[in-house]
Amino acid sequence: MKILIAPLNWGLGHATRCIPLIRRWLGRGDEVVLAGDGESLALLRRTFPHLPTRPLAPLHVRYSRGSSQVGAMAAMIPALGLFCLRDRRALRQLLAEEPFDIVVSDNRFALYPFRHAHRGTRFVYITHQLRILLPRRWQWLAPVATALHRAFYGRYDEVWVPDYTDPAESLAGKLAHPAEVPATVTYIGPLSRFEHAEATEAKTGYDVLALLSGPEPQRSMLEAALVERYRDSGQRVLIVQGKPMGPMVPLSKGGITRVPHLPDERLLPLLLGTPHLIARSGYTTVMDMHVLGLSGKVEWIPTPGQPEQEYIAEQTWNRAGTELRGEKG
Repeated sequence: MKILIAPLNWGLGHATRCIPLIRRWLGRGDEVVLAGDGESLALLRRTFPHLPTRPLAPLHVRYSRGSSQVGAMAAMIPALGLFCLRDRRALRQLLAEEPFDIVVSDNRFALYPFRHAHRGTRFVYITHQLRILLPRRWQWLAPVATALHRAFYGRYDEVWVPDYTDPAESLAGKLAHPAEVPATVTYIGPLSRFEHAEATEAKTGYDVLALLSGPEPQRSMLEAALVERYRDSGQRVLIVQGKPMGPMVPLSKGGITRVPHLPDERLLPLLLGTPHLIARSGYTTVMDMHVLGLSGKVEWIPTPGQPEQEYIAEQTWNRAGTELRGEKG
């Protein structure tokens, strides 16, 4: 089969969780083409340099510096509309030039089927947010946002949710398990680039490892806060900046080392062997830490103004606490 996979460029998580799917398809002999834009596509290119790529519409996401992202998201509505139109146009042209058996979109809203064309192609949408959360003062609009999202993903042939089928085991909780689950939804289990990784825990020489991700300026703000926190601590700190575009040149000052990006084979032993981990509570990172059994040693820092990250962090803290109590009992 020939498969086109296209993650949304909104942080790196959408691209990262596509990696295990790509590996599975390649393992069974399928032909995979990467599509997208920006840092997400750059990450996939670095991971699979031998695979062909196709450009899709660019999306430039920028958050506010404050604790609310409502204004920033409202300001982005026109750009999101234009992004969907451009993505749709790019997809039509791409399908006219080469056939695909499956088109897989990770949260790129507009890559759904065309009404009277490409009947031999299956269109798949990946999301863990069947239910949308909004900040408390705007929560009354959450059903509208959820319905709008469903209007998009309801146009796809299939919807894949990277979570457990049983709500009691769910990593995404109520985000992935609404009261009514559409018939097109399939729970495919958590996705992690580390699902078949083999590495043994060893001392890394670092006391703290921080994984940064997400849109600016919040990514840089967290980096600056961590540098300030650990500048005079005497601890050795490694900050992985989450910037796969550009040269991979590390920068060290005092006990703090910053590196733009690390490939999985170099990152895994660092994750296993560093005593204290720091990360945003993006769902893909949560899945990675869950698969590695490391959730309990992560200091989760939700992105300000992202209630779904706050909720997932709380879910993960509660789950880790339950697991620890079970071990002690």
